[in-house]
Amino acid sequence: MSFLKISGTKIVDTDGKEVILRGAGLGGWMNMENFISGYPGTEFQIREALADVVGVEKRDLFFDQFLEHFFQDADAEYFKKLGLNCIRIAFNYRHFEDDLNPRVLKTEGFKHLDRVIDICAKHGIYTILDLHTAPGGQNTDWHSDAGTHIANFWRHKDFQDRAIWLWEELAKHYAGNAWIAGYNPLNEPTDHTHTSLVKFYDRVYTAIRAIDKDHAIFFDGNTFASDFSKFGDAYKGWENVGYAIHDYSGYGFPASPHKYVGDDEQRARLRRSYERKREWMDKHGLAVWNGEWGPVYARKEYDGDLTDSINEERLHVLKDQLSIYNEDRLSWSIWLYKDIGFQGMVHVSRETEYMKLFKDFLAKKHRLAADAWGADTAQVQHIYQPLIDLIRQEVPAEFQNLYPWPVWKLSDRVGRLSRNILVSEFLVPEWAEHFRGKTDEEIVAIAKSFAFENCLHRDVLNKILQDNASLVAEK
Repeated sequence: MSFLKISGTKIVDTDGKEVILRGAGLGGWMNMENFISGYPGTEFQIREALADVVGVEKRDLFFDQFLEHFFQDADAEYFKKLGLNCIRIAFNYRHFEDDLNPRVLKTEGFKHLDRVIDICAKHGIYTILDLHTAPGGQNTDWHSDAGTHIANFWRHKDFQDRAIWLWEELAKHYAGNAWIAGYNPLNEPTDHTHTSLVKFYDRVYTAIRAIDKDHAIFFDGNTFASDFSKFGDAYKGWENVGYAIHDYSGYGFPASPHKYVGDDEQRARLRRSYERKREWMDKHGLAVWNGEWGPVYARKEYDGDLTDSINEERLHVLKDQLSIYNEDRLSWSIWLYKDIGFQGMVHVSRETEYMKLFKDFLAKKHRLAADAWGADTAQVQHIYQPLIDLIRQEVPAEFQNLYPWPVWKLSDRVGRLSRNILVSEFLVPEWAEHFRGKTDEEIVAIAKSFAFENCLHRDVLNKILQDNASLVAEK
């Protein structure tokens, strides 16, 4: 087994043969996300709230069992049978370091990460390690687990220093493991200065290379992995480095302004969006990896008779994106492998203990549009629209587009602060209260809901991925 390398625009093996990585993101696992596993707010909030309800020992039991059952041998076996060869593993820095005890390594953080890397290797699956949550929050969204819309990672050098320290510890631990295809040092940064990011990448590159000279490194673009316009000539100082875009299309989400029919104009928009994200890499002859992409899907309990037609439309978007990627022989990692039924390749059955326990709560959370990802605001928009209108009326137009615009429009910002942070805060203790009085055995059964044998498969999606796993254009 030999290390994969970046050579020009390609990922290659030790013999220089091109290797195209096709797979999925293991999100919602070592970095939990609300829409993936059904809780409100952020991971640190639910961990604190659950300890308040059942105590620290039972809290730790639930999360350890959740991590244990979320990905096991059966998951890797299924993944490999689809012809997929790479899993991007998202993880939270809190598994390795506490904010009140910084730079003291929690070695227990490696327990499940090592286990899954080894399981994937056993089945011939590469992994890419993705720091999805950094100290202080490297982006403005819920998945940086900061509980705020301010990316304080870019405002406090010590947060950046701690991320460097963590990557040094990870490099020490994983140097020599050739089944790790590479390191993804920072997920979806939103650096409001547009210059601090490249300086941080210089630092983390140097720190990793001082310890580990073999693993490839994949750097995300700024503004949620979409913008490399301020990277300049930085690439000249980096070797064995690829660049990660995240190529989500608005056509694949409930807020899409137009029904996707796949006509010439819409396909051209898909291509323009994708090409704009990779423009800097193409200009300089650099390797591109699509670290995240993919639509979300309708669910019978929320979308009723429209479910099948909505999902047919979303899968049309997916297939048209894949046709573009195949032309470019692009490596990609779809978001995501497993969840409770919104986007995953597999999803937890409604008949499991977890889904039965939270059925009514999940319906409320959906109605309130408490999660940001793919939110359907139809039932609450009339509550928030007056606030949006007020800002538009009272704030001069030139001051309405605050960074991370254009990814966050004015209405998105109001939604993030009012629904996804404020309202969600009030829902956190209610989520935790569902566990009150549960025995250890019941807690384990709830966590085991996420095991592969308790999941359903999104068969149409997975067949499309299987058909495209090795499909590329001729050289």
